[in-house]
Amino acid sequence: MSTTKKRTKELETIAEQEAKAPVEAVGTAEVPAADETPAELTVEVKKKILFVASEAAPFIATGGLAEVIGSLSKALAKNDRFDVRVIIPLYQDIKKEFRKDFKFIGNIFVPLSWRNQYCGIFEYSVDNVTYYFVDNEYYFKRPGCYGYYDDGERFAFFCRSVMEILGFINFYPDVLHCHDWQAALAALYLKTIYCFRPEYQFIRAVFTIHNIEYQGKYSLDILEDLFGISYRFQYLVEYDRCINLMKGAIECCERFSTVSPTYAGEIKDPYYAHGLDQIVRRNEFKLCGILNGIDPDYYDPATDKSLFANYSADDLAPKAACKEELQRMLNLPVKADTPIIAMITRLVSHKGLDLVKEVIEQVLRQDVQFVILGTGDASYEAYFSELARRYQGKVATVITFNSDLSRKIYSGADLFLMPSKSEPCGLSQMIASRYGTVAIVRETGGLRDSITPYGAGGNGFTFHDYNAHDMLYVINEALGVYRKKDEWQALVKKAMRTDFSWATSAKYYEGLYLGMLK
Repeated sequence: MSTTKKRTKELETIAEQEAKAPVEAVGTAEVPAADETPAELTVEVKKKILFVASEAAPFIATGGLAEVIGSLSKALAKNDRFDVRVIIPLYQDIKKEFRKDFKFIGNIFVPLSWRNQYCGIFEYSVDNVTYYFVDNEYYFKRPGCYGYYDDGERFAFFCRSVMEILGFINFYPDVLHCHDWQAALAALYLKTIYCFRPEYQFIRAVFTIHNIEYQGKYSLDILEDLFGISYRFQYLVEYDRCINLMKGAIECCERFSTVSPTYAGEIKDPYYAHGLDQIVRRNEFKLCGILNGIDPDYYDPATDKSLFANYSADDLAPKAACKEELQRMLNLPVKADTPIIAMITRLVSHKGLDLVKEVIEQVLRQDVQFVILGTGDASYEAYFSELARRYQGKVATVITFNSDLSRKIYSGADLFLMPSKSEPCGLSQMIASRYGTVAIVRETGGLRDSITPYGAGGNGFTFHDYNAHDMLYVINEALGVYRKKDEWQALVKKAMRTDFSWATSAKYYEGLYLGMLK
């Protein structure tokens, strides 16, 4: 018997054996009925997703971006159809409790213009997500994540490292998902320098705008020297006579998204777009908005150890103890029936603090207490500190960032005020609702998409125009409902039971990825 015929006979025998054996499927592949012998079996290969971001919870966080990366990757990884991985810089401030478990898997040298820089690679896995950490002490062994004169070079190195690491770890993603301007260059490098390499040619890129205000702007004369991008690609990044990295990512990616549907519409408007509205409108055909979520296990008043007492929507009674102890902690009179209005925010203008300044003293004429936690502009820090001195017993101002105290405020307050001028998504209104503190928000960005007005059967209170007296009207409306105990209890339970989890949002991202790969 010839070798060819012998091999054919062997394959036929193997096929007969496999047809009789039990069949397992990966992902959504169909499992044939027991009495059927399929002519052909199709096993779905996991789609590979790589998140590129400048921070990720629980390792290091300065804001909502980190929570999104940590929670969304975890939610996607629950689906067997995806192999999800995340890559961030190895900052000095990454918690030691995690660093001790990082595994060093090797190092490479990364070319960046005329430089050739060391890049160490560490690995860590949790919740079915694999994390990679880019190590270079010159760029990342510094306190904090941002705010350095050479941030452009630091994140250019990070993004170029991402491209070089793919071959080292033998992981070429189907979708490269880049977040905010710090990761924008990964998409630019992919579509300019690396697109000619066979392994990179079929990688699709998504760019998510978490806040369009921060765009990564630099002088055009450093395009080659600093970023290592040829001037023949200058047209991709040039905007308003400078380099604009966010603009470049929007142009290069197959799709780009924002963190809420309303914000996706708002950034087409010059009022919200910080100068990029023309680029957004030109690329509108590949824009979508997907509302962020929160991790319901991480923000759970029934198990949160930071709280004075644990409670749930089915047992609200212990929430009263949270309020009582918060009042004691902040040196406010302990009054169970006096509503606490709280703000946890950066003290900057676009958070609507000018509206608060205009009418807060009218609010304080009533039987209310006001608590504000945050840091920011010196003028706002001074104003709210002075307000607390003038209204002792009614106002508590804490000028700091304190995660533990924020949880105590979320659980102990009655109303949560968030009158932002613009808010791409916002997580605080979701967290507050999860803890049974009813949100009062302006209808913008993700605030509009997550909080619906009580008068229409919703889970909070809203106002539309950026107007202090519209806000005051809605605050008074909320205080009126608070005094109707049965109605208030029903509203609190509704807010707590609102689904802010990533389950729904993750499905939208799944659809986005799979749609791009068709």
